[in-house]
Amino acid sequence: MTALFRLIGVGGVIAYRALFNWTTPAMFIGSLLVGPIFQLLFFAYLGRQLGVADDRFYIVGNAVLAASLSCVFGGTMAVANERRFGTLGHVLLSPRSRTAVFLGRALPYAGNGLLIAVSTLTVGSLLLGLRMPVDALPGLLLTLAVGSLACGFFGLTLGAVGLRFRDVWVVSNVSVALLLLLTGVNVPAAGLPPWMRAVGEVLPITHAAQAARRLVAGEGFAAAAPALAAELAVGVGYALLAAVLLKVFEAESRRRASLDTL
Repeated sequence: MTALFRLIGVGGVIAYRALFNWTTPAMFIGSLLVGPIFQLLFFAYLGRQLGVADDRFYIVGNAVLAASLSCVFGGTMAVANERRFGTLGHVLLSPRSRTAVFLGRALPYAGNGLLIAVSTLTVGSLLLGLRMPVDALPGLLLTLAVGSLACGFFGLTLGAVGLRFRDVWVVSNVSVALLLLLTGVNVPAAGLPPWMRAVGEVLPITHAAQAARRLVAGEGFAAAAPALAAELAVGVGYALLAAVLLKVFEAESRRRASLDTL
């Protein structure tokens, strides 16, 4: 069991260092820390102008959404970049569990997402004057962590598709757009058609945003717990789906000798 946790933890960190694509501190800060803040301000002022929702709706929603860019693209890179850099064959020849290897790779990107979400929430609250109960902060941190982890496994699921399809980045870009539109972070779910709400229910961060808003509103952890549990279930579901897809596509790729086809 210790060896398994070491494989997941240490292996994930080593792969993160090798496959991380935001190559300079300036690029990391600009794209992952500053970018979400400007997005938050855009939607907050647009919401004021249109009278759709108050600042709290957009601050909390965009803080949760901020984790998605790092986690979705990071989870995708955890698999797709092995193929891009020509090292996927070495990973698949390993005698260790490839499922554990790849699932562990989502963890550093989830940590990235949590950092970005906390940064966005803090700066957005300071700029727009959002006040939140102090006793809500531990639950809020847990909610952001669960949402980031669910996004990481969602990205890993998309990365698993990269074992079968060439251009997985198109799928990733479309998926990030769907998270923006269908999860209720910037568009109130009540205003969406029923089929869009149904799709949003099975996407990551939908329930995390609901739980975070209840905590910030002072409703307490008990009120947020059902939504948090639903977000955790979504994350576990994507982790299982990623594991299954990795197994299936690995076996299919071996039969078709397509692992090195770019």
